[in-house]
Amino acid sequence: MEEELAPYLEDSFGNATRLDYGSGHETNFAALLFCLARLGILVPADGPALVMRVFSKYLELARALQRVYCLEPAGSHGVWGLDDYQFLAFLFGAAQLAGHPHIRPSSIHSADIVETYGDQYLYLGCVRHVLAVKKGPIATTSPMLNDISGVRGGWEKVTSGLVKMFKGEVLMKLPIMQHFLFGSLLPFPEEAGPEAESGPGAPGAAPRAPAPPPPRFAP
Repeated sequence: MEEELAPYLEDSFGNATRLDYGSGHETNFAALLFCLARLGILVPADGPALVMRVFSKYLELARALQRVYCLEPAGSHGVWGLDDYQFLAFLFGAAQLAGHPHIRPSSIHSADIVETYGDQYLYLGCVRHVLAVKKGPIATTSPMLNDISGVRGGWEKVTSGLVKMFKGEVLMKLPIMQHFLFGSLLPFPEEAGPEAESGPGAPGAAPRAPAPPPPRFAP
């Protein structure tokens, strides 16, 4: 299975030719963990440690690579993205905070909470990173995060909305998934075949539609 696992690991840290990194590379790392679970190496009980230890360390390394090599954001939505590079970090972070008695989605506007709990809660750590990199108020530099902070229904609602957004903005985007590899551990879904054959560029395909509007968070 090494020939299937190795590409996911290699593609988890950006593209050495384009010198870029984006949510597609992050997804490759998640795919690696998924395949290890399919092999029985990881079990459901490992979930919390995989996020708070393994994925958190991966996130630190990915950010170091972004900074040291000045990697371009791959497929970034600019201010309409959660972050220029990451997506799953916010999704996992929102799930971690589900049911928290005091920290709310609106708590990202409290500098004290973000700084105090940024090392403990992944979502707050992501917000702290955005504030440090973009050096401005969330409402101005990251309107998507600002919109999420006003969601009613708490972190459970935020988490479900981010799952939908991840499917629509990452897993269903051709520029991202055209580079993704499939195999016996992670097979290509059969129902996607006819759609792929009739996609843009296929014989008889309809003209390419105009670019879609910026993504919106839909809880």
